Amino acid sequence: MTDLQRGTSILGTEVRRVEDPDLLRGRGTFVGDLDLDDPEVLHAVFVRSPVAHARLAGIDTTEAAAAPGVVGVFTAEDLGTDPVPPFAQIHDQVARTALATGRVRFVGDPVALVVASSRVAAVDAADLVDVDYEELDAVVDLEEALAEQAPRQFPELGTNLVLAVKDPDGEQDVLAGAHRVARLRMENNRMATSPIEGHGILVRPTVAEGSAGSPSPEVTGLDVALGTQHPHLARRLLVRWTGLPQDAVRVRAPHVGGAFGGKAGIIPEHAAVVRASCRLGRAVRWVETRSETMLSMTSRGQRQYVEVGLDEDGRITGMRARLVGDCGAYAGFGGSFASGSTRTMSEGSYVIPRLRYDAVSVMTNTAPTGAFRGAGRPEAAAMVERAMDHAARESGLAPEEFRRRNFVAAADFPHTTKFGARYDTGDYVTALERALEVAGVEELRREQRRRRETGSPWQLGVGIASYVEITGFGGTEYAGIRVDRDGSLTVMAGTSAHGQGHATAFSMLVADQLGLPLERVSYVQSDTARVRSGGGTGGARSLQLGGSAVLEATVELREQATRLAAELLEVAEADVELVDGSFGVRGVPGATLTWNAVAEQAHERGEGLGVDHDFSQDGATFPFGTHVCVVEVDVETGAVRLLRHVAVDDCGTVVNPLLVRGQQHGGCVQGIAQALFEEFRYDELGNPVTGTFADYTLPTAADLVQLEASLTQTPTDRNPLGAKGIGEAATVGSTPAVQNAVVDALAHLGVRHVDLPCTPERVYRAVQDAARGEHDPWREPPALFDDLPDLDAVDDVEV
Repeated sequence: MTDLQRGTSILGTEVRRVEDPDLLRGRGTFVGDLDLDDPEVLHAVFVRSPVAHARLAGIDTTEAAAAPGVVGVFTAEDLGTDPVPPFAQIHDQVARTALATGRVRFVGDPVALVVASSRVAAVDAADLVDVDYEELDAVVDLEEALAEQAPRQFPELGTNLVLAVKDPDGEQDVLAGAHRVARLRMENNRMATSPIEGHGILVRPTVAEGSAGSPSPEVTGLDVALGTQHPHLARRLLVRWTGLPQDAVRVRAPHVGGAFGGKAGIIPEHAAVVRASCRLGRAVRWVETRSETMLSMTSRGQRQYVEVGLDEDGRITGMRARLVGDCGAYAGFGGSFASGSTRTMSEGSYVIPRLRYDAVSVMTNTAPTGAFRGAGRPEAAAMVERAMDHAARESGLAPEEFRRRNFVAAADFPHTTKFGARYDTGDYVTALERALEVAGVEELRREQRRRRETGSPWQLGVGIASYVEITGFGGTEYAGIRVDRDGSLTVMAGTSAHGQGHATAFSMLVADQLGLPLERVSYVQSDTARVRSGGGTGGARSLQLGGSAVLEATVELREQATRLAAELLEVAEADVELVDGSFGVRGVPGATLTWNAVAEQAHERGEGLGVDHDFSQDGATFPFGTHVCVVEVDVETGAVRLLRHVAVDDCGTVVNPLLVRGQQHGGCVQGIAQALFEEFRYDELGNPVTGTFADYTLPTAADLVQLEASLTQTPTDRNPLGAKGIGEAATVGSTPAVQNAVVDALAHLGVRHVDLPCTPERVYRAVQDAARGEHDPWREPPALFDDLPDLDAVDDVEV
């Protein structure tokens, strides 16, 4: 880290979040709260398809348009059939329009938009829109969607397959010569993103003088308040959508109530509201209901077939993976993970001498998939860690011993995987041993043996997951600092927080480098009119890129201020030191200038103090860790009780342990929920059966335990902070640890696998199947993998 002459550092200490007082006292500003007293703001409501697959034979808006308070009713015919610029595009022939054109492809597909003077009026009028649906057969299951006779999402393509990636090593048999082979078929379940706040947008158009109120107002600019993770990306996409100059479009993200990947860029509904606002020349707000969020903001899903070859000593000789990724409708971005980030991280923490990996992505009549806290990396860890636990059991080894024998050694970093991931630093054994020690695994195993010997109905399970994930992904991020006349500072960064604590962490970096109180630093983000550029937030990039940009900008500012102080003190710059917010001369105790005095002089000269800085990171970083989960399972009913969860995560250098622990706790809860509770499901007709919180199980505090989170620190060399990402790590590590614990509790009964989530029904069926000798954790993958078609590789995905 950059050297600095100062007093005691605040880095690495638990500084409380500066963001929290406003949120706790009800002073937050969310899209749904903005300008509620402005009678000129119109309200938008979408008409959505109640069926999963149908032709749109006609849409009659006559009665709705005549309803009280209605200002406009729009269909695709009104708003246009040009494609909405996507956050990511994985197939150039299946682009989405703002409203459905020709047919609907999932329950919840928006077909019309009603704009009225109040939300109540818009809701009432939406019920009057008469849509004629000619229902078509739907397909929900991934493998059924691959079948020759499956209903086609886009008949002109002749297939539901949109991506295929073939292993570059071709037909080699990576399992040849193995002493034994462990095989598993796994489901990685869909989840509902479920942020506290759904999507929201408030559009205020600027209308050219003289055209206001006309049937075709001339819009010259847009001010958009948007719940998004990527304000600058959202502006770029809206510029493409509207054709306006970049400097005519302002995007601001106020407080954002959670995102987790579900608020990346813009979505078709945003585009529809923007175009309706431009057509009307008036401000329009749309705030998503919880039902809409559940229908349209669902996330990733995969089916995984994995085989692990082993030698006589339990060392891996090879692995073969065949995956099917779920795109949902319209080739959703989440379908590309099987061919992309899951593939990149398919070796996990292990030395795998030979690896073959093939994947396909398929469209179904379900909501488009997308990113959700890890975007393909949780799927990779779930696949690898379940396979390794299964392989350990097949080898007769304890899961921790199997990992010790197969880990990439600490001395072998940096380490490059077959698919080009450049692991920076790692010490997997240390994290494993720390987790085993904290959990007291030896004592737990003694209790497990006692329960098995006594035939207790509540059997104990201990699950281990030693994960590694990819974060940051390299690239550039902006930071700017301005110093006011009174010496206070305003920091700007191109990342965009939605709950992570950027204001606290970035302000700490500035205050620490300058020796100033944290209260002297204010923070600006998520406003394209005030922050020059930015990559937003996703992939746990914020501290390693945005924080490094802030750090280097602060060092540059300190040097700028030091030069001015040296001039004012009439000494050489090298003789000036900044200690606890004052500039002094080495060896001359009485010769000092306060930070405030230097700031004042800079303003008097008309120069001011300020810096704009871009930081570039070469390559991603790779946080890692080990989670240990302890459960007990009632073998008579299938009920699972969570007893303990130990997380030892390594995200490199830690700036604020309190923020990191918050990310660990939140990530663990999401990962545990995937393993035990959450699953977004459809019936065979494509109807959501978990579309409300009454049907979809989100855990409460009563379902969880006090999480035991700790850290090891293995700094990276890819940024000056030595920091890696932490926002996804605990989600990546926790799910397979819980799943492994459930299987471990049942292993003596012959159970080898339980799919996610490990519900009482699934657990009970596994126990019963094992008792009848019918439990088989393997099934042959689709025949399609025997002769994969030539389709675009994942490298062609546009993001």
